[in-house]
Amino acid sequence: MRILLAEDDPMIGAAIQDALRDASHAADWVKDGQAALVALGSQHYDLVLLDLGLPGRDGQEVLASIRSRGNPVPLLVITARDGLDDRLRGLDGGADDYVLKPFEMAELLARMRAVLRRKSGSAAPVLGNGEVVLDPATKEASVHGGPPARLSNREFSLLQALLQRPGAILSRTELEDRIYGWGEEVESNAVEYLIHALRRKLGNEVIKNVRGVGWMVSKNA
Repeated sequence: MRILLAEDDPMIGAAIQDALRDASHAADWVKDGQAALVALGSQHYDLVLLDLGLPGRDGQEVLASIRSRGNPVPLLVITARDGLDDRLRGLDGGADDYVLKPFEMAELLARMRAVLRRKSGSAAPVLGNGEVVLDPATKEASVHGGPPARLSNREFSLLQALLQRPGAILSRTELEDRIYGWGEEVESNAVEYLIHALRRKLGNEVIKNVRGVGWMVSKNA
């Protein structure tokens, strides 16, 4: 999953970015409001983490601009502003949740998962297509109710991208986009290697290759 982090504090930003990458996410970090809007205009993101106290255009302006453009991207406000008015402005302005600093990364990750479930219209804590089930909290996958297999960070990211759009064919570029953030080296044949590893753990039929186009998982198998 690809996440945009808009945070001007260098220590907090670096800590969150590292934690997001450790949690299997591709995380792009910007440090001001205008840069956040530029990034959102040029790149698809699955979720935005937005600090309100950004230089230049503050977080409230950025939030208003995102929603005025009709962009429905899931968005969590992360801020030290703990006043009720600030929280209400953020939520009424289109934020999906509000996390006060300081916070534990485990709580932030859980809130991210909850927001994504609400946005997808699913109350279930796991992703699945009737054949394979993926638990974002544990990074384990199972097939037809069998024993769970533990996935590496990038194996998890790739399978998550496919299960978020069952029945859709995702190209190499689209999958790499979910696995790698800015400045991360894209390894040669990384997608093929990860799919081979997933098939070894879950079976050859879970991920289907559409020759010359990309890969997919079945819809409502």
